[in-house]
Amino acid sequence: MPDGLKWTGAVMLLAAAVGAFYIYADQSLLLRVIGLLIAVGVAGFMALQTEQGNVAWGFIRESRTEVRRVVWPNRKETVQTTTIVIAMVALVAVILWMFDALLGYLVRLLLGQGD
Repeated sequence: MPDGLKWTGAVMLLAAAVGAFYIYADQSLLLRVIGLLIAVGVAGFMALQTEQGNVAWGFIRESRTEVRRVVWPNRKETVQTTTIVIAMVALVAVILWMFDALLGYLVRLLLGQGD
């Protein structure tokens, strides 16, 4: 089956599922959500059967492999880094506040509203 037909079927299934979700608004929300999730799963399966779907699935698998290879920081390193970031943000905030106060004072002085 050509990929275009598979994509069309998947999109039509999703559109029908969303339409049915709203058309049957008087039905239980739980049943409508379950139906919608089933339709999304089937449409996703249909999309994975295409060439682009296979490429996307391969990318996801490779991404998971890369995430497993990452050396994550331990708790001590995380706390130290977070503390440094918070301290630097506070320092920059104080510097910007002082700069803003100075500019405000100069503008008031220039306009004749200063002390």
